[in-house]
Amino acid sequence: MKFSVLFFAVVLILNQSPKAQNTKTLFFDDLPLQTYSEGIRPVSAKSNYWHNTIKIGGVAYKRGFGAQSPAVLSFMLDGNAKSFSTEVGVDDSANTAIPLTFYVLADQKILFQSKAMHVGDAAVKIDLDLTGVRQLGLLITDTVGGLGNKRTNGNWANARLLIKEGFTPGYVQNNDPKYILTPTPKKTPQINTTKVFGATPGNPVLFKVATTGVRPMSFSASNLPEGLQIASETGIITGSVKQRGNYEVQLNVKNKLGAASKKLLIKIGDTIALTPPIGWNGWNSWEAEIDQDKVLASAYAMVKTGLADHGWTYINVDDAWMGKRGGPDTALQPNEKFPDIKGMIDQIHGMGLKAGLYSTPYLASYGGYVGASSDYPTGGETHELFKPNRPPYSRIGKYKFEPNDARQMAAWGVDFLKYDWRIDVASTERMSTALKNSGRDIVFSLSNNAPFEKVTDWVRLSNMYRTGPDIKDSWTSLYNTSFVLDKWSPYAGPGHWSDADMMIVGDVSIGPVLHPTRLTPDEQYSHVSIFSLIASPMLIGCPIDRLDPFTVSLLSNDEVITINQDPLGKAARLVLEKDGFQVWKRELENGDYAVGIFNIAGYAKTPQSYFRWGNEQPKTFALNFNEIGLLGNFKIRDVWRQKDLGMFKGKITTSIPHHGVVMFRLKRNK
Repeated sequence: MKFSVLFFAVVLILNQSPKAQNTKTLFFDDLPLQTYSEGIRPVSAKSNYWHNTIKIGGVAYKRGFGAQSPAVLSFMLDGNAKSFSTEVGVDDSANTAIPLTFYVLADQKILFQSKAMHVGDAAVKIDLDLTGVRQLGLLITDTVGGLGNKRTNGNWANARLLIKEGFTPGYVQNNDPKYILTPTPKKTPQINTTKVFGATPGNPVLFKVATTGVRPMSFSASNLPEGLQIASETGIITGSVKQRGNYEVQLNVKNKLGAASKKLLIKIGDTIALTPPIGWNGWNSWEAEIDQDKVLASAYAMVKTGLADHGWTYINVDDAWMGKRGGPDTALQPNEKFPDIKGMIDQIHGMGLKAGLYSTPYLASYGGYVGASSDYPTGGETHELFKPNRPPYSRIGKYKFEPNDARQMAAWGVDFLKYDWRIDVASTERMSTALKNSGRDIVFSLSNNAPFEKVTDWVRLSNMYRTGPDIKDSWTSLYNTSFVLDKWSPYAGPGHWSDADMMIVGDVSIGPVLHPTRLTPDEQYSHVSIFSLIASPMLIGCPIDRLDPFTVSLLSNDEVITINQDPLGKAARLVLEKDGFQVWKRELENGDYAVGIFNIAGYAKTPQSYFRWGNEQPKTFALNFNEIGLLGNFKIRDVWRQKDLGMFKGKITTSIPHHGVVMFRLKRNK
């Protein structure tokens, strides 16, 4: 009997051992780490952040991964992991002035927290039991926070899991129900176009009267300035105006069910982009796989989905269209993916939309395509030259071709230029001058990460300027590229807008594969709301022909877009932050106020707040009007629902989902 009990105990122990359960060691650097990353900047496998050897305290490591803080990685283990081991530390090449802190979290509990670590400190070894853990979080923070840090590079050396054989860590699921707040547009005509439009004397004008309602429609306009005409069937205004001045125009449209009118102020002068440009950019859809057919399909989808009827205008090609220099003006020419770029742009214009291109003052773009400078008098560099090793060509060459390229783009009919490099004033001024002398109004967009200390230069020289690094589809990225821009707000205005980067709704290819955005529906409402409040340009980053009804509803709420396009051009200010909420207030042209209340859930106040755990709940917030500088009684309208809520005295109380928003329009009771 004793022998039988002993035998059973031995068998039980063997069955519970790692070997009996067929476990394996999985190194994190064998995973597609970028797909797990929710941080701001990329994660580098088997290297430090800069793609060099991992070194901590003088010790080199062949395995592991490097990241820049704030670095946030989340893995779904669902009880299939036994242990986690690593050695953490600041990379030897990092900033010596900013210490880093490393955390390991499991199901909202902190399993490990390092001391504040500096360059030169020895790595700290970690070996943690993960038995039964559902979700694992890895986090690096710094003492500066957000985007203000520089070279805050940390390493997870030899990071590995002991997990069940055949199991691969999963992703945090975005299964929250998609709820539509935007009402269905009426069948009677409604003009959704902006109230003001700017053009330069003598330059071509293209302006579509964006209108919802049953087709067919008939368009007309009263008091159009001399030189402009409107197509009655499409509502597309074309021509040019020689005489400077402000022209008050009345737009008219009718269908079988009714009619509508709206005032449009056309300003002929030196300023274009009087409201933030809104449209689409192809990079987050296809990156370097973009081609002419995809661009045209996106333009047709902009019309078919109805987004063009809500004012979405630009169809922008990002990197990877460039071939080599040529033609009579030694200008940049398209590569084989764009066999007829002028014909493509003509088709886009025929829909009442506008077309954009991309360039860089460098020899090579970030995608390894030819830029606006060269080491040779007539150019000669090619994508094939840059492709094996691009970084040495991320510099400005001896010979500069901004005037040539601007003239060529104007001849093709380009309406928008994204100029992408480590921004400097001299290069900005060269291209700004070239575009102004091109004979065409071309919106000038600077990318990326414009230094704030030179904001007055970006205001003077460009129409929009990126305020941060490339956006990713995560709350950490959205927060740090959008909810921290209060200091930029005083500088935004007609003709010069602070750009929080492309939109991360729909399907995006940030990372290796096209996938649905990782933002929850609540976070997506916050995303569109904050962009509208801070008057950021809005460029959709997903394939338009793949939009689902939820995403279309996000992008077609005319009252939200109207706030973004308000002619006064005053960006919202962060007027209150307390109890895990932010309140942004924007003054509007007619004296109303747009107010956004965001449940940021105390983001970045605790290690847990960097992650989504799946058990988050709505919270109630009471907004006292006097706390945000508003006195008296106000009629309040829910902008997303397009619903009047009534008259409120002194305060309003509302429930807001985790990382969600309510956006109100307040009209003072006189």
